[in-house]
Amino acid sequence: MPNGADTHCPYCALQCAMTLSPAAPEVAGQAPATAQPAAPLEVSGREFPTNRGGLCRKGWTSASLLRHNGRVTEPLLKGSDGVHQPISWDQALMLITAAVKDTQRQHGNDAVGVFGGGGLTNEKAYMLGKFARLALRTSRIDYNGRFCMSSAAAAGNRAFGVDRGLPFPVTDLDSASVILLLGSNVAETMPPFVQHLQGARDAGGLIVVDPRRSATAAFTSDGGGLHLQPTPGTDLALLLGISHAVVHEGLVDSAFVAARTSGYPALVRSLNAFWPERVQSITGVPANLIRDTARRLARGARAGGSYILSGRGVEQHVDGTDTATAAINLSLLLGLPGSVRSGYGTLTGQGNGQGGREHGQKADQLPGYRKITDPAARAHIASVWGVDESLIPGPGLPAVDLLKSLGKPDGVRCLFVHGANVVVSAPDTNAVTQGLRDLDFLVVCDFFLSETALEADLVLPVTQWAEEEGTLTNLEGRVIRRRRALTPPPGVRTELWLMARLAEMLEAPSTFSDDPETVFEELRLASAGGLADYSGIDYAMLDRGEAAYWPFPAGGSGTPRLFSDGFAHPDGRAVMVPVMPSKRAARSFADDSLALATGRLLEHYQSGSQTRRVDDLMAAQPQVRLLIHPATAASRGIADGDYASVTNQRGEVLCRAELSNNVRPDTVFLPFHFPGQENANRLTEAATDPISGMPEFKTSRVWVQRAASTPAPDGLADAGLSLHAKEAS
Repeated sequence: MPNGADTHCPYCALQCAMTLSPAAPEVAGQAPATAQPAAPLEVSGREFPTNRGGLCRKGWTSASLLRHNGRVTEPLLKGSDGVHQPISWDQALMLITAAVKDTQRQHGNDAVGVFGGGGLTNEKAYMLGKFARLALRTSRIDYNGRFCMSSAAAAGNRAFGVDRGLPFPVTDLDSASVILLLGSNVAETMPPFVQHLQGARDAGGLIVVDPRRSATAAFTSDGGGLHLQPTPGTDLALLLGISHAVVHEGLVDSAFVAARTSGYPALVRSLNAFWPERVQSITGVPANLIRDTARRLARGARAGGSYILSGRGVEQHVDGTDTATAAINLSLLLGLPGSVRSGYGTLTGQGNGQGGREHGQKADQLPGYRKITDPAARAHIASVWGVDESLIPGPGLPAVDLLKSLGKPDGVRCLFVHGANVVVSAPDTNAVTQGLRDLDFLVVCDFFLSETALEADLVLPVTQWAEEEGTLTNLEGRVIRRRRALTPPPGVRTELWLMARLAEMLEAPSTFSDDPETVFEELRLASAGGLADYSGIDYAMLDRGEAAYWPFPAGGSGTPRLFSDGFAHPDGRAVMVPVMPSKRAARSFADDSLALATGRLLEHYQSGSQTRRVDDLMAAQPQVRLLIHPATAASRGIADGDYASVTNQRGEVLCRAELSNNVRPDTVFLPFHFPGQENANRLTEAATDPISGMPEFKTSRVWVQRAASTPAPDGLADAGLSLHAKEAS
């Protein structure tokens, strides 16, 4: 029986606090027999600094999935007819063990791979990295955070020496008079965050950079601030233009630059070619607005406080690391990072996007945000794990390269997927789906038959958020507790249990516990002395409600605000790195093709595997719609509501058109939450940033025309839904 708990939302990195209480019995009995079972728990908002008691639509409806008819509650093995049938856990574990051993005997250890997720708890992310390297003995592990935060992380590491999304509490934004928000539509992606922008908006200082007039950009109207609407893919040039204005109008915080940074002379030289009038010709943003932005930021830094915040819109490009670096350079010129009332930060997306990239599920990383190539880091982790350092493999492949290797003779032949739905979320999903089908064995851990799970040879049912204990780290670097409020259905297991059993069957060295607190205690030891040091944090502290921001060394205190006394480089200075737009990034489409931008909707989250199963959310946004400018649509004979065909060399999306002046005439927009024929990532390119491995999600070249006929129902999506119903019965 459910007993309720104080916990946090399962969706974005804002990690809004909520209380889960047992649903009233009379409510549970009202639904007709053919409907989804009523939610076993009721959700109420709970006071917490990030959300102050508020929740978005996704949070309010989150409990409805806990007893959904489509829930997977026993292992499912795909037969020769392509249909998944139930098997026992003992059979499942034996099949996996045999597949791993057979694959590695024939093709080597790295023929087994692991793909993780930014929604996994810290405990599961930590254990997944350990499991891959010691139990599976493979270097081939990476995760879907490579699609989200990798460019921001790479830029933060090279500029500051450390990557923490917000190096200050989110409530610091409340008193700012100017906030420059780059490529983030928080009004739809994390609505409770908007309250922290209100002070800047009231002061007329909210500046939003987005090619689309998003819901967030609309907040700048009526004197709320500025909306800069650059040509897609030109954000880097825009930032260089603003920085040029800061330098050449004497707005630099010279004392800060001299005392706390290095690289200023080279940076100034690199900006000389980006005067505002030239940048206007590149970006389409008027030179006077470029200068106005520079002046507002400088004025705010001297008076009420200025912040620069970046999001995926400027980072999910082949030059995403350099673009994030340009934003950091601008913040350093103005003296924002580490100051009392100003700062720079990047908005983490996934629920544990911060903690998920700190403790070992990245290809190049060991726990505590240590580099896997660092001999001292390897020695430390080996001592915690009680193994010889030689047993820890070296760096693996970043996510896109890992997925490209699937099924190849010298690539991954057996894959484990945890907390990801790559058939919808990866770039060039047609190629990714084919790679999954070319595998010798695919194991997917999920609580629904997602589009990726439908491709699996074996699907393993795992716990949902309200059925497990653990910790997550929100966008501020604050470690929080996830608490169990509900007993999982019979047959469902935790991923910690799964890894512990498999590690035993594979005769792995070291120990593998299935108790979250025991795993966290080991994580504390593993992270000690690293950049992301959790060694001073424990469950008792978190259960008392104490704020715990990393780094939090044992015997010390937490760090809600980084950089007050220096940056994480050995000399204590931040590094200004000159960057330039690449020819690859600064593409212009001279023919009748358009730039495709992808993004999120208020009602849906990530691949939509969860939110597309919530009736209220699907009623509001039941299908993908192509946002297209009326003039662009008219030139192609497309009326509002018509079906449109969006194509390029990678694939085709068929969807209804929605005419809107909120998008530029040279750009179309598709949300990425939908599968099959409506999957925007059929069109996105698997080209990546050379530093971070981030895919180019935001500027794909496409051709748009009126569809010749109404598309047939999507077989993949329909098969998934019918299979859910069949197995639930």
